[in-house]
Amino acid sequence: MSRILIIEDEEAIADLEKDYLELSGFEVQIENRGDQGLQTAMNHEFDLIILDLMLPGMDGFEVCRRIREARNVPILMVSAKKDDIDKIRGLGLGADDYMTKPFSPSELVARVKAHMARYQRLVGAGQKTNDIIEIRGLKIDKTARRVYIDGVEKNFTTKEFDLLTFLAENPNHVFSKEELFRKIWNMESVGDIATVTVHIKKIREKVEFDTSKPQYIETIWGVGYRFKI
Repeated sequence: MSRILIIEDEEAIADLEKDYLELSGFEVQIENRGDQGLQTAMNHEFDLIILDLMLPGMDGFEVCRRIREARNVPILMVSAKKDDIDKIRGLGLGADDYMTKPFSPSELVARVKAHMARYQRLVGAGQKTNDIIEIRGLKIDKTARRVYIDGVEKNFTTKEFDLLTFLAENPNHVFSKEELFRKIWNMESVGDIATVTVHIKKIREKVEFDTSKPQYIETIWGVGYRFKI
């Protein structure tokens, strides 16, 4: 079942939209504040977001901007403001459509279905299966550059991700700090191998249950590191 998030501070409007969308077979969640709506949008997967412009906590423009930085979900912006400048700004920030209140619930449902169908066609036509490495609860999505431990996403910097991925792609091979520095940073390692140590420490803090007894990245004393498999 497709999931829709409604971020709308007028509860009567939100409830009416929810009723019509649920009758059309969608699963719907409502948030009444901009900041809470943003948090929900970032922490859960939705197939489309209906976003009001004037919201407490954080306005719809800022919510739209932050969601679009991280996710490609369709965003349908709604507002009582009729000025073209607001429509232009909303669409410029990444909204896929802009509806001016009042509008009929049936029109909203029709636009929701149209945008979701279009998005599914684009995804189906242009998206290949992600390249994923999975090892004992660790999931590295190389295509999306995202890392999960037991289903929980962990935030990685670019070099942390590159280093973890390189080690995971070369399991049971011992690499010296100098080799890792050259592979990941593409530079000579003289005077800089401490960078590798720091990054290994940060990676372990994110993926290891017990950093004193690592189950993924093992230290080979006097030599370097290897990824255990």
